[in-house]
Parts: sequence; structure tokens; C-alpha cells
Amino acid sequence: MTDSFGRKIEYLRLSVTDSCNLSCRYCKPEGGMPCTKDELSCDELVEIAKAAAELGIKKLRITGGEPLIRRDIAELADCLGKIGGIEDLSMTTNATLLAPLADELYSAGIKRINISLDTLDAAKYEEITRGGRLADALEGIRAAMKAGMEPVKLNTVLIGGFNDDEICSLAELTRHYPVELRFIELMPIGNTAQFGENAFVPNSLVLEKLPELEKLESEAHSVARLYRLPDAKGRIGLISPLSNHFCAQCNRLRLTADGCLKPCLHSAEELSIRGLHGEELKSAMLFAAMQKPQMHAALSATEHSQSRRSMYRIGG
Repeated sequence: MTDSFGRKIEYLRLSVTDSCNLSCRYCKPEGGMPCTKDELSCDELVEIAKAAAELGIKKLRITGGEPLIRRDIAELADCLGKIGGIEDLSMTTNATLLAPLADELYSAGIKRINISLDTLDAAKYEEITRGGRLADALEGIRAAMKAGMEPVKLNTVLIGGFNDDEICSLAELTRHYPVELRFIELMPIGNTAQFGENAFVPNSLVLEKLPELEKLESEAHSVARLYRLPDAKGRIGLISPLSNHFCAQCNRLRLTADGCLKPCLHSAEELSIRGLHGEELKSAMLFAAMQKPQMHAALSATEHSQSRRSMYRIGG
């Protein structure tokens, strides 16, 4: 499956729910927002993933909302992992519900995992998540590593005035653990305007605070520029959708929990594929791939994403 700019589309992100047990301040406004009441079933998700695999999709990522709130999440992962042609099955989670499920998910086929971790301060974690417990997330991270998931990637949304003073302490995790700590620039999508312009700091700040970082070769189609602290067990990644966008390497489509394909995270373009089957389903997916723009519109503190959905309804 190739888009109109010659990019080979091999990666599908499946938002299996847009509900979440946390309510992060950059994701949802106070009081919350409505979520999809009629989420795609396990059978629907598997049918779509099978069609995608027949079109050349090799990589699936299960996202949310928070995917671990689905009661059938292990069964779903097991079914997705058995689809012919799928070479890589992973998940993004906040990890607060992960500890008791890590071994089962690993056995079901989740070998790689991305975990949201915006701070190492328990009080700040409770503040940014509106009530979450840092201890639960850390327990989930430990469980993922113990289960054998590799790599464990820790996603930190860099917010000026909130956690930019923790860049060094967060990076220190990579000295002691074989994790990839990824600093992600705050994106102007959903509920981020409340933080103010000073919150949108570029990832160059990480390089300024960690001048000892050694540049590594980036992986194919990776959105992260990779670095390592001297003698560290893990790596540091910089994901810069504002200051250094990576549209030319984008090889993904996104499926929302209510069955819409998004060709681009920051575009308003969506295509409902719910209820389609067989060749009609595959034709719709091919059409969605052809709708991918060459690059998203400008993003900054004053230039908002054109997406009609907040991040929690897209899955990142």
C-alpha cells in the first residue's frame, strides 16, 4: 500500500477505546469529554487488521484512550498477533493497570510497549493526570521489563513550566535501565492551549541540558532522533512534531475506536470503514492511504492542529 507521494504504508495504529482511567490535563478538559459508546468489537478490529495485513500492513500498535480498560484486551492482542503478515505487535498505555496483565499480554504477543511518564514527582503526576498514582505507573513499568517486553519506551510530553526542570532526572533512568526515554514536544491539539505559549518548548532544550548526549543512528521510519548518555544502558529519543516534523517518513494510518481511518494525525480528514467487508473494506483503506497529505499544516503555540478530535480519541 503506497500513498500518492510514494510512501509505503506499513503501520496501522488501532485505537481500541477512547475511554481512559486518567484525565491528563493536556488531553482532556476539566469535567471530561464524551467517549465512544459503541466501540469496535474484537471481531471488527481483527477483520480490519486482517484486511490491512493483506494490503501490506506489517506493524500494528494497540492504543487508546487507555487500552487496558478493555476487558477483552488480552484476547484481542492474541487474535491480532496471529494474523498472517503482521510482524510487529505493540501497545501504548499509561501502565497504571499494567502490572497484573503484563505476563498475559506478553504471552499474547505484545513484545514492545510504550508507556506515558511525564514526571517522576508523585505530586506532579497526580496533578497532570488529575488523580493518577505514580506508584502504579512505575509498578507497571517494572512488570513490563520483568515480563520481557523490549524495548520499553517511556513517553514524556515536554511541557515548559511543568516538567522541563526534570529533563536530567528523567534522562538518568536510561543510565540504569535498558529503556528508551522519549521527549515529545507538546502539540497544539485538544486541550493544550490552557498551558500558554511558554509551555511549547522545543526539544533542542534537551540537547542544551544534556550536552554529553551522543547521537545514534535513527531507525528506519522512526519518528525519534536517537541519543545515548555515555555508558548508559538505554537510549534517549527526541520526537519533534513542531520544530522538526517527520512527515516525509510517515508510514502510518490511524483507526479510531468508532471505526474511522485518519490518514494524518493533524488533518480533519476521516473515512468511516465500519460495516465494510472484503474488497469494499480494502478499497476504502487504499483510498484513505491516498488521502495522506504530503505534510501536516504548521503547528505552533498559535497554530492549532486541524484535527477534529482530541488526542485521547485518536490514540496518538
